[in-house]
Amino acid sequence: MSADKKIKAIKKETEHSSLIVRWVIIVALTIVVSFTIFSIVIYSTVSQQSISQQKETSQKVVTNLDSRLNTIDSELQIANVVPALSPSTRDVLKSGANSVIRKPKDVSSAFSDDLLSSVTNPDVLVAVYNKHNEIVFSNGMGTPKLKKFKADTKFQKQTVKGKQILVTYSKVISSRSGKVTGYIVVLNKMTYYNKLMHNLLIWMLVISVAAIIIFTIIAFLVVRDVVDPINQISAVAREVNNDPNSEVRIQDLHRHDELEELAESFNSMLDRMQRYIVQQKEFVSDVSHELRTPVAVIEGHLNMLKRWGKEDPEILDESIDASIQEADRMKHLIQEMLDLTRAEQINVQYPNKTAVVSDILRRVTGDMQMVHPDFNVQLDMEDLPEETKIQIYQGHFEQLLVILIDNGIKYSTDLKQINVSAGLTQDKVRIIVQDFGEGISQEDQDKIFNRFYRVDKARTREKGGNGLGLSIAQKLVTSYHGEISVKSVLGQGSQFIMEFPVISKKEALRLEKLDQKQVHGDRNDTQM
Repeated sequence: MSADKKIKAIKKETEHSSLIVRWVIIVALTIVVSFTIFSIVIYSTVSQQSISQQKETSQKVVTNLDSRLNTIDSELQIANVVPALSPSTRDVLKSGANSVIRKPKDVSSAFSDDLLSSVTNPDVLVAVYNKHNEIVFSNGMGTPKLKKFKADTKFQKQTVKGKQILVTYSKVISSRSGKVTGYIVVLNKMTYYNKLMHNLLIWMLVISVAAIIIFTIIAFLVVRDVVDPINQISAVAREVNNDPNSEVRIQDLHRHDELEELAESFNSMLDRMQRYIVQQKEFVSDVSHELRTPVAVIEGHLNMLKRWGKEDPEILDESIDASIQEADRMKHLIQEMLDLTRAEQINVQYPNKTAVVSDILRRVTGDMQMVHPDFNVQLDMEDLPEETKIQIYQGHFEQLLVILIDNGIKYSTDLKQINVSAGLTQDKVRIIVQDFGEGISQEDQDKIFNRFYRVDKARTREKGGNGLGLSIAQKLVTSYHGEISVKSVLGQGSQFIMEFPVISKKEALRLEKLDQKQVHGDRNDTQM
């Protein structure tokens, strides 16, 4: 990496914002907004209910006064207002209408008077005005001012020295003449309301701040718990990206959730990628080795012919035959390599193909018997229902059988017989290809499906094998969700066992319809 690229990478990493920071900020803002809205709603609700109670208190005072003053027909005056008050109220009035009302000696009788209870409330200031805005009565603890108003009763909330007060204006209308005779003004200091709302505001601020801090810390811990595995995955990905051969993996997260599943899938992907890298190296090495030999043989014969061999008919024929043989081997090798590559793309090329097992078994065993008349190829399908179907392209199924039967023929010794049997095992079709040849050692049984692996390279070369047949077979079987295995005893022969899931008639019909749609789609694409 050049110096400029390193600088850009460092700059980019510096500009990278942490996912934890962003998530915590979002969570914190969400909590702040939520608690703000919640606090405003609660504060407004309590305020409205408390104001309603205060209005009821003020209205009760107005109602008590009005019930005694609306019986007066003429304009309100001190002379007619004071007599209209209740006896208990008159008793406590000492020096006219503007005197301070004190509690009477007889407390029980005083508090039985609603009006007296109202005007002696230290939180309530009462004033009665005549039509000329002159005070004719007050409870002596202050005189609320009269302001013009149109309705019969008006409530007005005011702020005085940072505190809320409620002023109620009401007209006194004579019950006999129906005319306005004066005005009642009640000022409610709302001491309880102001104290309640002040305490509520403080507690809400304290609770909101505490909740925001606590939930932000919880959010940080939760988000960090989620992001830490992501950071581990990212670190492993960067290291593997820098060194594809690195064997570093994500440690067990002990989470039992989607992140642990992601980490396990990521590790599996890295393991698979590692295997592909190893296989690629082995493949390139093996192919290079396999192609080098026939090319060297052909080159040697051509050089010999060029120097002196073309003058000798025997040498010429021998060189031409050897070159053709090696070229034929190269052709088979290339074809098998192409088959192996195609076997890795089955999900794309043949996703909906189906095959009737019994039909293909009969055809392939018959063809192999005809090609190798010196062998006895026997077929046993007693345990296999006639219409049993599996999800596989029939050409690939035929190729599998040919590979295994041909492999058995190559390694047969004195007893030239191949047994092919098929049957149902629970919900799977089991197909066994058995030979009675050399057999395979336990050590080699674990390797025979590897690419280019040959048990006896010298003898296999004589028989024309490249060591790719069983690799192709394994790839085909696994690509169609099947399994392939081998059982063998040295000197007694081998059994190659394939198992495929059986598909129901309904599933077979569905796959056939999908295959027809795919075929028509491919034809339309070709015509276009």
